[in-house]
Amino acid sequence: MARVALVTGGTRGIGKGCSLALKAAGYRVVANYATNEEAAQTINKETDIPIYRWDVGDFDACATGIKQVENEIGPIEIFVGNAAISPDKFMHKMPKESWYKTIDTNLNACFNMSHHILKGMRQRQYGRVVFITSVNAHRGALGETHYDATKAGMIGFSKALALESGARGITVNCVAPGLIDTDMVASAPQEWKDKKIASTPMGRIGEPEDVARCVVFLVAKEADFITGATLDVNGGVHMR
Repeated sequence: MARVALVTGGTRGIGKGCSLALKAAGYRVVANYATNEEAAQTINKETDIPIYRWDVGDFDACATGIKQVENEIGPIEIFVGNAAISPDKFMHKMPKESWYKTIDTNLNACFNMSHHILKGMRQRQYGRVVFITSVNAHRGALGETHYDATKAGMIGFSKALALESGARGITVNCVAPGLIDTDMVASAPQEWKDKKIASTPMGRIGEPEDVARCVVFLVAKEADFITGATLDVNGGVHMR
C-alpha cells in the first residue's frame, strides 16, 4: 500500500506542485485547503486527489481534519506543511489582526498539525515532515515582518522537532523557495518581475515544480539520513 502524504495548502501554487509531484511519485496524496473552493474542486476533478477543508491555524480543526483523513484514507506518514499567507504591510502600519492571523496560519499551524500527526508517526517509527519556508526567513523583505518571522520560526521549529524525532525514524526538514511563479506573482507588474529576474543568477523566476522536486527527494527512502536541514531553492538570489 502506498504511503499517505498530506499537503496543507495543497491545491494551489507551490502546494499544488507538491501534491502533483508526490502523486506522480506513487504516494496517496491528500490536499488540505482553507478558502479557495474552486481551485480545490479543480484539482480534485483533474487528478482524483482527495481534498479536505480546514483552517490549519485552528488547533481543534486540525485534530478533526487529521482524524478524518486517517479514518478515510489511511495513516499519514508524510506531512508537507505548506499553507501560508502574507498580507504585506510595513510593520508600523500593520493591523494587529494581520499579525496574529499570519502567525496562526504560518507558524502555529506547524504545532497544530505536527502535534496530532507525529503521535502516529512515533508509534509506527516512521515519518517524513517537510515545511515550506522562504528565502526571506534568512534575508528579510520589506513589508513582511510577520511573514518572515513565521518562516524563520518554522526553521527553528523543524530543527528542534528533528532532534526529538530522529530516534523514532522520523525526518524533519525545510525547503526555502525564492520567488516562485504562483498566482500572486503572475498578477504582478512585468517591470517588477523583470527586476527580480535580473537579480537572480539563474535568470528566471522559479516554478512550483522546482520546489516540489526537492520535497519528493526529502521524503524518499534515499534521503533517510537527512534531517534538520533547510534546502534553498532560489536560483542563487541568496546564497548561504
